[in-house]
Amino acid sequence: MQLVLVRHGEPDYAKDSLTQAGFCEAALLAKRIETWPVTAFYCSPLGRAQATAQPTLAALHRTAQTLPWLREFSCGNYQTPDGSMELGRTKSVPWDFYPDYWTADPRFGEHDHWMEPPVMQAQPEGIEARFAEVTAGIDALLAQYGYLREKGYYRIAPGAKRDALIVCFCHLGLADTVSAHLLHIAPPLLWQSFFMPPCSITVLNTEERQGDIAAFRCQVMGDTSHLRAGGEPVSAMGAFGTVFQG
Repeated sequence: MQLVLVRHGEPDYAKDSLTQAGFCEAALLAKRIETWPVTAFYCSPLGRAQATAQPTLAALHRTAQTLPWLREFSCGNYQTPDGSMELGRTKSVPWDFYPDYWTADPRFGEHDHWMEPPVMQAQPEGIEARFAEVTAGIDALLAQYGYLREKGYYRIAPGAKRDALIVCFCHLGLADTVSAHLLHIAPPLLWQSFFMPPCSITVLNTEERQGDIAAFRCQVMGDTSHLRAGGEPVSAMGAFGTVFQG
């Protein structure tokens, strides 16, 4: 099985759509995906993800199933206790912490303890509930193809669609969260340390060396080769440093 997570194009958050550059990115993405033997498309309900998917779906005369759990990974509004995040602004996502803040608490990087720091416990809507929604969502989706969650890996059921290629149009934090679950990694390590540019693709493949046992491996994260091939600069939206354009 192959799972492709597509971050939406450069966003216009005020309109929940795309910028002009974002629409150009989505058109270049469509040219790349239209050659793939995609089994099924899935999409976040948010406008920026829907707008990113539209050129691909139109080119292939396909539709995408909208899944509410694919929306961005937000958990209400909160602020770090000492303001060590985004200059103390109230945020709705559990990342963008300053390095000296989150690295001081090793629990952020531990698979079984990352929800324990006070800032994670202080989410008005509950980060535990939102994480459970996302993990249940991706596990239910994979189960439709015969991959059943068991501990940190998946049991392959008889008749499973092992050659399935699934494409999900979603968001940076959501893609990180799904990847962390499938790769058995604490989500803050991806939220804080990995950047997926707008309209990039992340590819997760199953490794099936043990008969009916499958584990996911990341082939590529945040690939933007289709943008470079089309002469479109890689957007820095969501990054806090210089984005390599080579």
